[in-house]
Amino acid sequence: MDAQGRGRADDVDPADQWVLNPRTGEYELRLSPSAPESSVPGPRTQGPRTQGPRTQGPGTEGPRTAGRRTTAPGREVPPQRRRRPEPEAPAPGRRGRRPEKKKSRGKRVLLWTGGSMAFVVLVAGVGGYVYLKHLEGNVSTTDVGTAGSSSFKKDEAFNILIIGTDKRTGEGNEGYGDKGSAGHADTNILLHVAEDRSNATALSIPRDLIVDIPDCETVQEDGTKKVIPGTSGVRFNQSLGDFGRDAGCTMRTVAETTGIKPDHFMMADFNAVKTLTTAVDGVDVCVEHAVDDPKSHLKLPAGESKVEGEQALAFVRTRHAFGNEGDLDRIKVQQQFLGSLMRKMASGDTLTSPTKLVKLAEAATKALTVDKAIGKVGTLKDIALELKKVPTKNITFTTVPVIDNPAEKVKATVVVNEAKGPQVFDMIKNDISFTEVEQKKKKEKAAVAARLKGAKSEPGEVRVRVMNGGAPTGSAQQELAYLQTQAGVSKSENAGNAPADIAKTTLEYAPDQADQARALAEILGLTGAAMKPGESVTNSQGLPTMTLTLGKDFKGAGVKLDGSVKKPELDTESTADQKLCAS
Repeated sequence: MDAQGRGRADDVDPADQWVLNPRTGEYELRLSPSAPESSVPGPRTQGPRTQGPRTQGPGTEGPRTAGRRTTAPGREVPPQRRRRPEPEAPAPGRRGRRPEKKKSRGKRVLLWTGGSMAFVVLVAGVGGYVYLKHLEGNVSTTDVGTAGSSSFKKDEAFNILIIGTDKRTGEGNEGYGDKGSAGHADTNILLHVAEDRSNATALSIPRDLIVDIPDCETVQEDGTKKVIPGTSGVRFNQSLGDFGRDAGCTMRTVAETTGIKPDHFMMADFNAVKTLTTAVDGVDVCVEHAVDDPKSHLKLPAGESKVEGEQALAFVRTRHAFGNEGDLDRIKVQQQFLGSLMRKMASGDTLTSPTKLVKLAEAATKALTVDKAIGKVGTLKDIALELKKVPTKNITFTTVPVIDNPAEKVKATVVVNEAKGPQVFDMIKNDISFTEVEQKKKKEKAAVAARLKGAKSEPGEVRVRVMNGGAPTGSAQQELAYLQTQAGVSKSENAGNAPADIAKTTLEYAPDQADQARALAEILGLTGAAMKPGESVTNSQGLPTMTLTLGKDFKGAGVKLDGSVKKPELDTESTADQKLCAS
């Protein structure tokens, strides 16, 4: 502060400089009473203190010139501010240093946004997020090239690969990870957020899963590119660190293994767990039996406890305190830990405290590495605002279905369970929730819903041509064969490829074909939104016909398209709102 301020700048708690901007409904950092209000702190400008009112009051008209002094033609300088007696209540547009007990919309936004952000990175036992521009410099970035998306889009489903490495950096981490390790993919969670933000799935990927690592192009420090050869039949954790592999290689390995392409990644090491749990004053955990693990030095009584710092890291890292002392049991414990953290963020006072917000942001950004596409503070904030829309009860924690590696006599690794794994991967790829939520907009407009209501033609009376608009090659012919041989739609034909690819399957029909459209919708499981009233076309016999265009959501001949699929029975599944005890 300058000499006329209330004190020196280093005597002011940064948390006391957070104020609510009534115009935007968000908290902003005010560096001094004379500094301009901004959501992005910048350098302070020195200038004379002037007299006069700050702003034009409501109800006044025309420019305010009285009380101002001019230093150059056409340029006015605000008059000096006068001290005024403390009002009994905050004046409109101002906020006292102590927030009112009633939560404003801005505070609710801040609370839920922060909780969502902490979840994204802490899902791997690490991370955090930023709001202020000056924190952006804390975040490290990696250029992953075509392994991810080039930008973040608010109106689409997205996948973020969250990686916790075993790199031994920082004081007190000697007991964890491999000495001298470049940092392997030790803890991995693929977070899928649904397009309509009604649900999310956090899919844990075991580090000991046997996979094929594909060739990987990496960007070196000098800007040159180097292709690192792939390897077959190795542990998943080797997709990072070995031979100079970066997070882009891990993203490519996920795509190779599951068929799901991550859009972005977030990564941090052991220190993040310690610094972040300390910043939020600890996380509540529960164990069925007392724990005394000499290897991780974790000691907890049976029942509920609060862990932070070194103890929190020991809790998420121990392999000898729970279950059969394997990595799969540790994954379950980590998921319970993350669910507890999310509940605290959402319901406690962590993110209503500006002091804790500052500590959390500083600790988080210093621990975080992301891909370049989301390395800017504005993009990170956009992701946060999208994540806060997902209810915790509809955030599912689960693990890739696996079985013991049949090639091993002494069981040390696992492989994908081919009876269950592909179905789990397909549900995520097709944006299908693992919880009981609607897979479309909560309320379809009455006109859209009405498209399914009314008389239906017999299958043999339905005339339709089938086109491929983004489904795998050969899908149109496969669907045609199903319609003709199993569904009784004999008046159908293959019309080849559509002019452009589309995401969702559609059925276009003329008004006088509505009864045929409803019949075909029932056969294929089309929603009202997939039915597009329009015009008919002429088929090969010169007769009017409907057009069925298969989109990227096409799941196979005869498979319903309305999302009415049954998920497999999974050994590990929980939601973020459940309170569970580790055993």
